[in-house]
Amino acid sequence: MKHLTRRLANKTYMLSPLAMLASLGMASAHAAWEPTRSVEVIVPAGAGGASDQMARTIQSIILKHKLMKQSTLVMNKGGASGAEGIMDTKASKGDPHKLMVAFSAIYTLPIAVDLPFNWTDLNPVAMIAQDEFLLWTNAGDGYKTAADYLSAVKAAPPGSFKMGGTGAKREDQIITVALEKAAGVKFTYVPYKSGGEAATQLVGKHTNSNVNNPSENIAQWRAGQISALCVFSDERMAYKDKVTKDLSWNDIPTCKEAGYDVQYQMLRGFFLPGGTTPEQVAYYADLLKKVTDTQEWKDYLAKQALNGQYLAGNDYVEFLKKDEAKHKALMQEAGLASKK
Repeated sequence: MKHLTRRLANKTYMLSPLAMLASLGMASAHAAWEPTRSVEVIVPAGAGGASDQMARTIQSIILKHKLMKQSTLVMNKGGASGAEGIMDTKASKGDPHKLMVAFSAIYTLPIAVDLPFNWTDLNPVAMIAQDEFLLWTNAGDGYKTAADYLSAVKAAPPGSFKMGGTGAKREDQIITVALEKAAGVKFTYVPYKSGGEAATQLVGKHTNSNVNNPSENIAQWRAGQISALCVFSDERMAYKDKVTKDLSWNDIPTCKEAGYDVQYQMLRGFFLPGGTTPEQVAYYADLLKKVTDTQEWKDYLAKQALNGQYLAGNDYVEFLKKDEAKHKALMQEAGLASKK
């Protein structure tokens, strides 16, 4: 092997073959990992729902700002209430080219149906937001407040009113059961494949209400087809720009203000399959941080009334532990946990 000559400050240095190898090894060790082919963004939900919309927004931001050399492909795998996408990600151990969108199904499905999965089977990357839930009714029914609607539900025979939601024994049904207990009412819960489908069914009057996220019902709200009665949060949403002709997200009272103390917010985060490396996790955590720093993402948060919050590393893991414990308690109280 030939010696390599380096000239610095008019002096000549000779690097031996061993020194050359050591130098190249250090450069390789410090080379940052990055994807070598297209990245599949796995959405464990149907098209049109909040998770799908978020994934496609992030996809467009990455493309616009050229944040990644490789392309992304959003894959909807919402079968079995999201178990299809979750189990596909679990089965892809060591594959850094699959990035899963995470929401509360990572807790609710294992608790509800004994799915052989726990979020610790995957590699946590980052949380980028928490999502709100609201009580929505068809605008044509004329309900102006949560009390107006729930009084009508209470006066009717139990189960006469239909509540639409995404999936069974998931966040929408957890909220529905909690609302039933708080208001002393009983709904017939109707599960759909996505929040988008639940919105369509409400507009068509196939259901009387739903508890969709803001992003899942915003188009119908803006069009005057549905009414937002209250938000399941401890405080009103911060966004004060008008969404409809007369109302902003901040104008919607909390359900607690209306006399129904039901509160729930949902994780919006990302995981890699288990067996991926810290360098691969760091790459995607950094990518998502760059996404959240863009104006397009900030505009998306405001438009969809998302509570933007970035967590990675140990902070994200600690959040997941606490959130899992909360969901276990909620589902056991609601009678939605598996009896096995």
